[in-house]
Amino acid sequence: MKKLLFTAAFAVLGLGLTNAQEDDDKKGFAKGDFYMSGAIGYASEKTGDVKANTFEFSPSAGYFVSENIAVGVSVGIMTGKNEEPGLLDVDTTQLNAGVFGRYYFTPGKAFSLFGHLEADYVNAKVEQGPLESKADGFAFGFAPGISYFVSNNFALEASVGVLGYSSTKPDVSGAESTDNFRIGVDMSDINLGLIYKF
Repeated sequence: MKKLLFTAAFAVLGLGLTNAQEDDDKKGFAKGDFYMSGAIGYASEKTGDVKANTFEFSPSAGYFVSENIAVGVSVGIMTGKNEEPGLLDVDTTQLNAGVFGRYYFTPGKAFSLFGHLEADYVNAKVEQGPLESKADGFAFGFAPGISYFVSNNFALEASVGVLGYSSTKPDVSGAESTDNFRIGVDMSDINLGLIYKF
């Protein structure tokens, strides 16, 4: 599904580039611009009677402190449910809150490449019937991306997370932290979003 959406986004970008209009000088970003963005996702998987559903929502807001640099804040929520016959359902909730910085290579144009660096605080909870476990941690990530203004105020964006580090620790006395480092490109690392510039 993500592959299909990613391909569609690039088709829209390519179409827009070939049909650029005369008001392109009004598109893009400039110092002092404020924008809101967001991404939403849903996944469902079923194997026999075993089901898993996941929903994600992650709004963010950014401000251009200079011609090429934007800083901002982001929040995110992810909920998931695993259902298996004969077992209690497993419900997962994860909350993220973070800050980010972006460097845009051609911010004043309708089409721009950017580099996105983010740091997040992460809180997770897993429930299975009366049992509950919690964990806290942090995450850092780098993702290159592209944005394209389809109008003076709206832009489509796509990014690919290629570098990340996270550390989480259960809220249990004496528990060890789990550290995770990853590098590379996977279809699950592709994020699509919509930007509104004020």
